Amino acid sequence: MGNAQSGGIPREILDDLRLTTRFSESDITQWYENFQKQCPTGRITLQQFEEIYAKFFPESDAKAYAQHVFRSFDANDDGTLDFKEYVVALHMTSSGKSTLKLEWAFSLFDVDKNGYVTKPEVIELSQAIFSLIPKAKQANLPSDENTSEKRAEKLWAIFEKKDNERVAEGEFIEAVQSNEIALRLIQYDHK
Repeated sequence: MGNAQSGGIPREILDDLRLTTRFSESDITQWYENFQKQCPTGRITLQQFEEIYAKFFPESDAKAYAQHVFRSFDANDDGTLDFKEYVVALHMTSSGKSTLKLEWAFSLFDVDKNGYVTKPEVIELSQAIFSLIPKAKQANLPSDENTSEKRAEKLWAIFEKKDNERVAEGEFIEAVQSNEIALRLIQYDHK
């Protein structure tokens, strides 16, 4: 076979994930073992994903955000993710601003998966991201960022679109990657 030890992670998956994420071999191997225990079918459900996210954000409500993240990685819409999709999801939601992450951020905001982001989608995701911020930290936000509505307005303004217009992927990435405010508004860095 030439594959990994029995029950261990297949070498090609490990190599692939080390290339596409910034995680170490030991991290990935450990997660794989846990994943196999928690998800004997080799696939994780939305409910399990929400539970894992809740552990990442113990002081806030991560449920809506977890659902959006899950949707953006559930490519075939079958309601499950495999191990590789799961690790890439964790990688993408950790902080950073590579083009790959911005492409993923676009798919996160593109709720109906039609290739464009609209203002209602920005409002919906701004609410989910705002819910990740612990209440104690919400109180210390700048006055134009201390509600999800204000954050949505501020982010939408960066795209320089009318309320009924839409943002294509290239426009989204271009606007966000050069704008520290936008980068801050499309994610919550809980470190």
